Amino acid sequence: MSKVNVLVVDDAPFIRDLVKKCLRNAFPGMAIEDAVNGRKAQALLARESFDLVLCDWEMPEMSGLELLTWCREQPSTKALQFIMVTSRGDKENVVQAIQAGVSDFVGKPFTNEQLLTKVKKALARAGKLDSLMAHGPARVNSAFANDSLNALTGGRAESVKASPAAAAPRPAAKPPAAAPTGRGQGQLRLSSGTQACVIKALSLKEALLVVRRGEVLPQVLEGAVLDLEQGEQAEIARLNGYLHAVAALEPKPDSDWLQLTFKFVDQDAQKLDYLSRLIARGTAQKHFVPGA
Repeated sequence: MSKVNVLVVDDAPFIRDLVKKCLRNAFPGMAIEDAVNGRKAQALLARESFDLVLCDWEMPEMSGLELLTWCREQPSTKALQFIMVTSRGDKENVVQAIQAGVSDFVGKPFTNEQLLTKVKKALARAGKLDSLMAHGPARVNSAFANDSLNALTGGRAESVKASPAAAAPRPAAKPPAAAPTGRGQGQLRLSSGTQACVIKALSLKEALLVVRRGEVLPQVLEGAVLDLEQGEQAEIARLNGYLHAVAALEPKPDSDWLQLTFKFVDQDAQKLDYLSRLIARGTAQKHFVPGA
C-alpha cells in the first residue's frame, strides 16, 4: 500500500512542528517532510513525489505564492493539492492565490479541527484519503477541537474559561477605569476571535500587549497573529507567534485588563525590518498609563 506524502513549508520551526504533530496524531500512516522556505521546498518537489503541500505565504528566499506559481508550471506538480496556511486573509490576497491555482486556505491561527478538515478534503480530491485511513484509526484526543498549540502540548492545553464569579455580569455602578494608553495599537487574532490591543513594549523577539479581559481568558502557548498598522502609509505587518505569558495588569482579582507577552516565531527578513523601523520610530516604547 503506497504511503501518502505531505510536505510542510514554513520558515517558523514552531509552526512546522505543530502542523506535523497534528497530522501524525490524526494520520499514523502519513509520511511527512518539511522545508524552511519555498526554495528548499522547490528542491524537494523537484526530486520527490508529494500528494499535498501545506505552505506558508510569507517566507524568505521564495514565498508561498512564488512556490505555488512554480508548481503550476511543472507537469509533475500541476495538479498537486496545495493548501496555503497563512494570516493573509485580505480579499486581494485570496484572489491572487486563487488565480495562481491554490487548492484551499487555512487561516492563522487555526484549530486542529480546521487544519484536519482541509487536509481531508484535499486528500479526498487527490483520491488518497481512503488509502490513508486504511492504515488504522486516527489517534484523536479530547483536545482535537481546541487551539492549534495542542499539537505541541499533547492535548493538555484545554480552553481556559473565567471562573463563574469572573464570568458573572459585573456591577455597572462604578464608572469604567480609563483605558490603558500607549504609542501603538494593533489587532490580536486568537482562535476564539479578534480583539484590539495596546502595545506596551516592542522588541525584535516579543511584544508586551494589553487587552481588555473577556469571559474567555487567553491561554499560555496559544497561537496567535498580531496585526500592526503604523506609519503615514498605514503599513500593516502580520506577525505570527504565541502567548508566552498572561497576567492581570491591575493588582486585583477582577482586573479589567490583561497583560500578554507575545513571542514572535517569524524569521521573515521583511517583517524583522518592519519591526526594526517601528522600534526606531519609538513606536510602543514603555510610555504607558494603566487605568486607575
